[in-house]
Parts: sequence; structure tokens; C-alpha cells
Amino acid sequence: MTVRRVMPVIQSEAVQESREFYGLLGFEEVMNLGWIMTLASPSTPAAQVSIMSSDKAAPVTPDMSVEVDDVDAAYALMRDSGAEIVHPLQDEEWGVRRFFVRDPNGRVVNVLRHL
Repeated sequence: MTVRRVMPVIQSEAVQESREFYGLLGFEEVMNLGWIMTLASPSTPAAQVSIMSSDKAAPVTPDMSVEVDDVDAAYALMRDSGAEIVHPLQDEEWGVRRFFVRDPNGRVVNVLRHL
């Protein structure tokens, strides 16, 4: 399994203010679904931060996202390790297959693969 990118997820209702703030650091909006917006560096596109009001399909808002090349394998490893699965493995309507898992620090990690 290969990690493709890691990005923090900031829960906030201050979407416009966040876009402007991170814009000062060189980030540009690359995705906006209304409830989640992702900003990326134009020179290093994998350097990203997401701003989320609340997750559209899950019971909690994740603290970070980890994109992997094999989300099914990641799910099996986490499940078999006894880690707490917070949101089940499923395909989402916006084009990702994902699950949420809680890390040892209590942080919720969104593990995903684009479909």
C-alpha cells in the first residue's frame, strides 16, 4: 500500500476567511463541494489543506485525510488490528471510497482512494 498524500482537515464555518488566510500563504481553491473546500499549492499540488463545516455522510468530522492506492487493504489492516472504525468503508457520491478510523490519540483519520 502506498500513501499518495496527507492533508489536515480543519472544521470551520469561516470558509471565505479561511480561503483568504491560506491564500496569503499561496494556497488556491481546487475543490469546493459546499460543505468541504480544498486548497492546494500551485507549485506542489499534493500540499493541501481542507476546510470542512461538517462531513456530509459521516457522523464526525475527520481531523486529517490520508489518500492511499489501496483503501480496501488499508481497511482490512485497520479492522484486523482492532482499531476503532468510526465510519464504514463505502463509496461516496463525490467519487471516493473511504472509511474513518480513530488513531491512538483520539484523532479521526479519513482514509480514502479516488474512484
